[in-house]
Amino acid sequence: MKTRLITSAVGVVIALAVLFLHNTIVFNIAIAAVCIILLFELLRAANCIACKPLAGVSFAYGALVPFFTIGFLAPYRTLLTVVAMIALFFVFILNYDKLKYQQVAVAALATIIIPSSISCCITLNAMSKVYGIMYVVLALCGAWLADSGAYFVGTFLGKHKLCPNISPKKTIEGFVGGVITNGLLFLAIAFVYAKIVRAQGNAIDVNYFVAFFLGNSCALIGTVGDLTASLIKRQENLKDYGNLMPGHGGLYDRFDSVLFVVPFFTAVVSHLALFS
Repeated sequence: MKTRLITSAVGVVIALAVLFLHNTIVFNIAIAAVCIILLFELLRAANCIACKPLAGVSFAYGALVPFFTIGFLAPYRTLLTVVAMIALFFVFILNYDKLKYQQVAVAALATIIIPSSISCCITLNAMSKVYGIMYVVLALCGAWLADSGAYFVGTFLGKHKLCPNISPKKTIEGFVGGVITNGLLFLAIAFVYAKIVRAQGNAIDVNYFVAFFLGNSCALIGTVGDLTASLIKRQENLKDYGNLMPGHGGLYDRFDSVLFVVPFFTAVVSHLALFS
């Protein structure tokens, strides 16, 4: 427990520093670093890391996408994606005697999904100079608070297993509790944030229906991401995706639900404004 708490404290300090610098290139660099680490851990879990050229293309794309999301490079992101995919399959051709098509397929899927998902944080940040960074915070909370809510409710009330063959510790009660508490927490966070913004002399309106909907939906979708990551580990006979975060496992173990939640959150607030 002590190790987990120390790791969590260090993680919070790093996260706060990055969020404080959200209007600088540090934010893009941090997102790029997260993309590379997540790609490394997933490709290693799927036995795709041995081919260095294959992994190199994936890492390069993950490092570049955050800089091709917003700004003058954004129009060239499709071209970057096409080039990366061609490069991956060119590596496959050159290493036909070492690589299986399943490995290349996993690498291609991971290469597209992970950077595209995590880079949504940059899109959220750019939506507003006033509350863009709050969108980022809420999107991350949408994944992590739901996990915490489900854990505590499941610990005290959990009796019926949700998916015993995939994640034995998850319960139906914990799942329902996580969905409900996440919705309530989103309402509370939005209310407090609006109070702070108004106290600073800025006008802001909150759509509390959207806030509650996002909280509930993020908890649901985050569970899909969590179970998917658990299923991969189970099929590959892994305990964790890594040991970068002592007591927690790898970074992917903490971001498995984030990969599903952040794109969903971005899609929703792009059409249904939470703050205005």
